[in-house]
Amino acid sequence: MFKKTIILLLIALALPFAASAQRRTYGADFSQEQMRKLQLAVLAISSFYVDTINDASIVENAIEGILEELDPHSSYTNAEETRKLNEPLQGGFGGIGVQFNVLDDTLVVIAATKDGPSEKAGIEPGDRIISVDGEPIAGVKMPRDTIMKKLRGDEGTRVRLGIVRRGVKKPWYVTLVRDQIPMATLDAYYMIEPGIGYIHLERFGANTGDELRKALRDLQAQGMQDLLLDLEQNGGGYLDAAVEVVSEFLEAGQLVVYTEGRTVERRNYSTGPGGLMRKGKLVVLVDEYTASASEIVSGALQDYDRATIVGRRTFGKGLVQRPLPLNDGSMIRLTVAHYYTPTGRCIQKPYVEGDREDYDHDVENRYNHGELSSIDSIHLDSSKVYHTLNEGRVVYGGGGIMPDIFVPLDTTKMTKFFTRLRRTDVIQQAVLRYWVNNRNVLLAHYKTFAEFEEKFFVPQSLIDTILAAAKEKGIEPSDDKELKASMDDLNFLLKAQISYNLWDRNEYFRFLNSRSDIVQRGLQVLKN
Repeated sequence: MFKKTIILLLIALALPFAASAQRRTYGADFSQEQMRKLQLAVLAISSFYVDTINDASIVENAIEGILEELDPHSSYTNAEETRKLNEPLQGGFGGIGVQFNVLDDTLVVIAATKDGPSEKAGIEPGDRIISVDGEPIAGVKMPRDTIMKKLRGDEGTRVRLGIVRRGVKKPWYVTLVRDQIPMATLDAYYMIEPGIGYIHLERFGANTGDELRKALRDLQAQGMQDLLLDLEQNGGGYLDAAVEVVSEFLEAGQLVVYTEGRTVERRNYSTGPGGLMRKGKLVVLVDEYTASASEIVSGALQDYDRATIVGRRTFGKGLVQRPLPLNDGSMIRLTVAHYYTPTGRCIQKPYVEGDREDYDHDVENRYNHGELSSIDSIHLDSSKVYHTLNEGRVVYGGGGIMPDIFVPLDTTKMTKFFTRLRRTDVIQQAVLRYWVNNRNVLLAHYKTFAEFEEKFFVPQSLIDTILAAAKEKGIEPSDDKELKASMDDLNFLLKAQISYNLWDRNEYFRFLNSRSDIVQRGLQVLKN
């Protein structure tokens, strides 16, 4: 099947060049003779094949097929997938400016973007949007992606919304003019302790450098001297954004990363002027989902001994993809080089070409082998030993960034019942319904997040609702002992999700971090 798919792809690629292929060689292994052979094959298929051929479908399947035979990160996306992939990194999109969730097949507004079209029109948290341009979106089981597509659109275009508000008898309608809605890549920053700041970067996008500089200035104004930079579960993004981030912590002109490949000459990427925090202690937090641009940042700061890396070995995504836009809006991202840290460490973990299944299950395999829970289970490659550039400390290559201080994953914390419960939408739906019914009462009772954190207790009625809904899905604890062991985690998660809906991301992370082993270990490093 793969061979057939590869041939079809090469045929499709050969056609645009067939007329000019008479005297040309297409790379070391792709000659004029091979091009002509492919051209004859496609002509034969077109002329004699028994059924009608869908050109678009064949080409897309062929492209995907050949890329599957290469490295794990070369990929193809159609036009819609390409748009969705790029949108979170480009800094914004045209829309109405609401954060929402879906409850009982109805869109519920969680928050309106400050100074966005929805806030200006008076749309409030708890409102339900029931129609878009006269088309019902509530009670029709419309997919979330479809709803988002209807709400978004080009900046300056109009959209008419039908809205239901608690306490108002009839729906009301409003016409909004879509605007550019910013998408933040830095989703939380605050003073975690006196003198110590905390910043969480979700990804690396077009605006990450500006967002980081604003956060650093704000925290320094509050007395920050040392910093926790949290890159846990940050899957990466733009290389230039990673270089901007490193530039705030190193001197100008220092090498951050270099790329090199079979047909790509070495290219160095160095720090710019930046330098908002060249002094003060720095701890970078990482885990097994820290990848790509996040690993570039972690590796550079570790190589220069500028930061202490705390957590677990990072993902190991160190392949450079060159985007190749196609005329219909689709895109091929073809791997052309590797990322190397300043000491020469290759970030990419080993892989077998064409074997994506094993690669995709790497984190699961680490868990099963005990690497995430025990440092004794980690086998470092003794043939890939490097030394940091200032202090000469030993660091290892061979895939990912190994932290200076390992923090094991505590696999004993969660029960099987709680783990199964988290994989459903039971908790999210129950919390959303509770928030809709009690939002105003909660905000009136708890004037500040500090009051909420100290005095709010999850009501037993909410827990009972969740347990009953889980039972209907066949999810039950094995016995009373497992139920009791699950209650602490369940209460914590419920309170975290309620706080997320009531307050902003800073408070949400403040609450989560109070029980994060990696964050707490990073704090110890800074204080010691």
